[in-house]
Amino acid sequence: MLDYIRIGCAVPAVRVGDAEQNARDICDKIAEAENAGCDLVVFPELALTGYTCGDLFFQETLLNAAVAGLNEICKYTEKFPALHVAVGLPLVIGGQMYNCGALLSGGKVHGIVPKTYLPNYKEFYERRWFSSSEDLHQKQVSARELGIAGDYEIPVGSDLIFKLGDGARIGMEICEDLWTPMPPSTLLALGGAEVIVNLSASPETVGKRADRRNLVRHQSAICNCIYAYTSSGYTESTQDMVFSGHSIIAETGAVLTENSQELQTDYLLVQDADLGCVRSERRLNKSVRDAVSFYGKIESARIVDCGSKPLRSDGSLYKLNKLPFIPQTKQARTEHCNSVFNLQVTGLAQRLKTIGAKAVIGISGGLDSTLALLVAVEAMRRLGRPMSDVCGITMPCFGTSDRTYRNSWALMEKLGITCKEISIKDAVNTHFRDIEHDPNAFDTTYENAQARERTQILMDYAGQVGGIVVGTGDLSELALGWCTYNGDHMSMYGVNASVPKTLIRWMIAAIAEIPQFAAAKDVLLDILDTPISPELLPPDETGKISQQTEDLVGPYALHDFFLYYTLRYAYTPAKIYVLACRAFRDDFDGETIKKWLKVFYRRFFTQQFKRSCMPDGAKVGDISLSPRGDLRMPSDATGRIWLNEVEKL
Repeated sequence: MLDYIRIGCAVPAVRVGDAEQNARDICDKIAEAENAGCDLVVFPELALTGYTCGDLFFQETLLNAAVAGLNEICKYTEKFPALHVAVGLPLVIGGQMYNCGALLSGGKVHGIVPKTYLPNYKEFYERRWFSSSEDLHQKQVSARELGIAGDYEIPVGSDLIFKLGDGARIGMEICEDLWTPMPPSTLLALGGAEVIVNLSASPETVGKRADRRNLVRHQSAICNCIYAYTSSGYTESTQDMVFSGHSIIAETGAVLTENSQELQTDYLLVQDADLGCVRSERRLNKSVRDAVSFYGKIESARIVDCGSKPLRSDGSLYKLNKLPFIPQTKQARTEHCNSVFNLQVTGLAQRLKTIGAKAVIGISGGLDSTLALLVAVEAMRRLGRPMSDVCGITMPCFGTSDRTYRNSWALMEKLGITCKEISIKDAVNTHFRDIEHDPNAFDTTYENAQARERTQILMDYAGQVGGIVVGTGDLSELALGWCTYNGDHMSMYGVNASVPKTLIRWMIAAIAEIPQFAAAKDVLLDILDTPISPELLPPDETGKISQQTEDLVGPYALHDFFLYYTLRYAYTPAKIYVLACRAFRDDFDGETIKKWLKVFYRRFFTQQFKRSCMPDGAKVGDISLSPRGDLRMPSDATGRIWLNEVEKL
């Protein structure tokens, strides 16, 4: 259900040339990986002998010791049938020597992958000792021929994909293979490999750690895979080079973890990775499917079944951000907010320039209308037009509080835009009389009448002044249908359409620090401190806001979490529930999360008709609900099976 795999990158303190001791040290690391609950543990290139043996690789004594060490490790894995081990060693196959990675578990070598690209420049002379996988003219070799205990055939080649429990598919490449225009891992990923392991021995030079990290991250992105890279530690020979022991685990373009020290050895790095994320990316990404069609014919991968023991990882080591739309560090968050703001401004400015219109916005003193106003003001500034071309209208009614009313006016005045106040109380009361609605019945009609009256005023005023209505509704509200059809649901351009509610606070805080908005900073900070409310019901007896959105529809932090994993990765309700319980364990109990998860699915499915005709608005983040882009969903779709799954939690 959770689709996680736990991977260990193991870097023993290798003794160059001492295969016997290295085998014992590798076994110790295997035991450590077993205790950590790993499904797969990856060792460095030529870990059994050491990478820097040089012409000692020609010595039969060393080669025999390496095979004996492999036998010892293979027998040791019988104790841990659920753990798979990838280890590097030199092997003679068909009379030629190859730099190999072997995958083994349960006392058996499942396959051997020779290195394809052999460096032969600067300090590297691998072609002196080894042959490339391209020189290998056989698809399998007998265990007996290699000196491996047992009577069975072992697949060999760079085209092997190892199938583990729960359908997980593992590809293998070795060090230099990654540093080429067409790495074997690219073809393996096109062949279905979800996890790529790289057994490496990469010497350290100034700046190379960052290059290596970027390369692994990039390869995991373009292959839509999990990439586990393990490199030799500094106990390799330092005669001409120093090895750093750099290990990295990346997933679809993001580094999940790497070892902390610049030079390190004798350690085990353990991380959970999300196979569900990889599988989702591959289903959603049409370019990946096209690449499979174009290049998958080059060489079909061979699938090696390594047994059906289920993967053990529960994902508890996977780092979760309970606010997935928001970067976790201050610097990254500020940069992200500024980038989103820039995209919003660019989109609106282009629309205003194209049709030569003014911008008309309803200003409530809340977060959404504040962000939309800031976008409009900056768009006008970049267009070189006067701030008076931004027309702000505040439309107080039954639920307007003194605080939001004051903030609306203060913000408009400090930004220097055209300000207008139109009270809608009389118009709404007249409407109530026309439709014979009791004004003391604080129901949906009572609320929606106000929203529609405000939209009518904005539309008609825009016609008067030659403007367009700039929408203020955000991504979270659209997902939940928390907008009045043909009310705040409607505009000529929705600048916040792909900005989630949880991000808007951070955006306003970041924009408040921009010099051109310095005059409005105090007002912006007060708006940030105001509770989220549609202000459609009268204030309490003290004049404070009585209607708070999150009391009615649920915490936006939860809903944004649900939305992110529903649309970004198409996870099941059961998986999203487990992840939410982990991410919000200090905030909500399981029953509360389940309650709001049901609300999310119910509203998400029943409110699609509002999104099917939503206005234009630029996509600025990972997710958009536009029917013209990211979400092609019928308005009559039922969420029954999703809700049934939630009920069973």
